[in-house]
Amino acid sequence: MKRTIALFTLLLVPFAQAADPRPPSQIIAKAPAEHWRTVDTENMLYLDLERGRVVIELADAMAPAHAANIRALAREQFYDGLNVYRVIEGFVAQGGDQSGAKPVKHGKRTIPAEFSRKNVPAEHFTPLPGPDGYAPQSGFIDGFPAARDPATGESWLVHCNGAFAMAREQDIDSGGTEFYAVIGPAQRYLDRNTTVFGRVLEGIEVLQQLERGDKAGGILENPQNNRILRMRVAADVPQKERQQIEVLSTDSPSFAELIAARRNRPEDWFVARPNYVDVCSVGVPSRQKSSQ
Repeated sequence: MKRTIALFTLLLVPFAQAADPRPPSQIIAKAPAEHWRTVDTENMLYLDLERGRVVIELADAMAPAHAANIRALAREQFYDGLNVYRVIEGFVAQGGDQSGAKPVKHGKRTIPAEFSRKNVPAEHFTPLPGPDGYAPQSGFIDGFPAARDPATGESWLVHCNGAFAMAREQDIDSGGTEFYAVIGPAQRYLDRNTTVFGRVLEGIEVLQQLERGDKAGGILENPQNNRILRMRVAADVPQKERQQIEVLSTDSPSFAELIAARRNRPEDWFVARPNYVDVCSVGVPSRQKSSQ
């Protein structure tokens, strides 16, 4: 009997939402605590610049070698005192060791590319309805905008605003130290051409305020104007100094409702509703964890 009632309740949910749909802001504000996940501090980086802090979540499950390597580099203070030396308006902000001469102690200068992963469990992928111009299917994997090809079993993270990725040269395995973040619109044509291994949770505006380069592909003449004070793994920071951040779980009912609201905005102001949203327009909400 209980199972029958539960099934009936589930069947009623879409009708209840259709009868009284909520706008995205209300869905996010009212999402219950169990629909949020706390970001593991071992997978969180603090990139401190003179203009402020950028908080990054690493996608350890999708690019474990890249996540491990940048943690090692951060822990040996490799990035401290270096610069964000390539900044292109509406495109990317790239930082690291422009000279290529700084010694690497525990991390690696180059590591094999991790453009995609095979056989990501289906329960970890939240698909979006509708077509995607860059992949057979798009959606989200554990909070990260992603895409997949069911025919090959491959899944990968995509270049939405805030994507955190590794720059490389011609050799696909030449990346390892030079990171970049997308600071403008989505750059999906880069998908599976570089390794996306994280996303900016907070501080994208800090990167967007950096001095731009206007010559030589965005390379700054005075990169020290965009100096990196330090990069740290959040788990290494004293407890009282850590930021506790929560992300709305992309496999939660609240996120499913958010997708529906993004596809067809329910507010009265909207007169045209396309019944569509692309993966980079949904947005995965994050917030400071309450101390309560």
